[in-house]
Amino acid sequence: MNSILKSILILVLLSHSLAAQVKLVKDQKAKKIDVLIGNKLFTSFLYPDNIEKPFLYPVFTVNQTDVTRGFPLNPKKGDPTDHPHHIGIWLNYESVNGLDFWNNSYAIPKEKKDKYGWIKTDKIIETKSGPKGSLKYHANWTNQNNDVLLEENTHFEFSATGNSRIIDRSTTLIATTDVTFNDVKDGFLGIRLAHELQIPTQQDQKFTDDKGNVTVVKGGTDKVANGNYVSSEGKMGDAVWSTRASWCKVFGKIGADSVSVTIIDYPKNINYPTYWHARGYGLFAANPLGEKIFTNGARNTNLKLKTGEKVTFKYRIVVDAGKNSISNAQIQKLATDFGKL
Repeated sequence: MNSILKSILILVLLSHSLAAQVKLVKDQKAKKIDVLIGNKLFTSFLYPDNIEKPFLYPVFTVNQTDVTRGFPLNPKKGDPTDHPHHIGIWLNYESVNGLDFWNNSYAIPKEKKDKYGWIKTDKIIETKSGPKGSLKYHANWTNQNNDVLLEENTHFEFSATGNSRIIDRSTTLIATTDVTFNDVKDGFLGIRLAHELQIPTQQDQKFTDDKGNVTVVKGGTDKVANGNYVSSEGKMGDAVWSTRASWCKVFGKIGADSVSVTIIDYPKNINYPTYWHARGYGLFAANPLGEKIFTNGARNTNLKLKTGEKVTFKYRIVVDAGKNSISNAQIQKLATDFGKL
């Protein structure tokens, strides 16, 4: 009897060990937290003092394929060098009381920095490993004088199911002064995709690097890009831009794998379902606050918060890879489950 109980106990402990597959490793000196799934790096949360926002980078599939652009941190061969403020996965906005948080980067001249805002992470509240990895942090949205406009409390949950790696993000912004998010196109949750996930184009493309050098890529000559978008409303490709949908997926081949990244909106978010600021050149963003440009002026959203008021945004990001791309039905199931949280 004792041997049977011991065997059962061992099986229970083993199953618990296997379930606790998400591990967070904190490096306070480097201001980095690695997220490992099955002892392989999934992503890292980075909050260095010399970059104007916190972000997740790189982001790997189950087969260790990076779905994010390497430039400017770790350029890959053939990486486009436009928009140096596009790094990994981030959340910020182009106009908060007139300050531009979205476009700020090392490429902005010092004499113009006063027009740009910073998001400064000052406290890691929780790092927890287990079947789901948990990361909580606090940050301040500031101007160049370190005056705080917004306090940010963000909670990430990292998990895995089959070939999918999942990031659930909940961000609450608390106004420390009266704040207006002016209706603009550049926001809110953004991902800069790997070159392969760009949409191939016959149009010439101009890319400007951090030194102002312009490179022109002739239309039809890019043999790497093979991506496409599809939304929950059936829109595809460039037609997704400015439309509303509860989720949107970008997909394409990277090596032998069918790779996809899906952003799922949350039913209680402002302006659900969100507008998609999804560009063929590799910017994949959900922006619920950019109604004016997305509706050609028919409507607008200028979100106002009085001092002490708060607003919460939740998103689910699904990174999938394998022989076949994750199906719309599978995405809808993930979206339905997310909506119940």
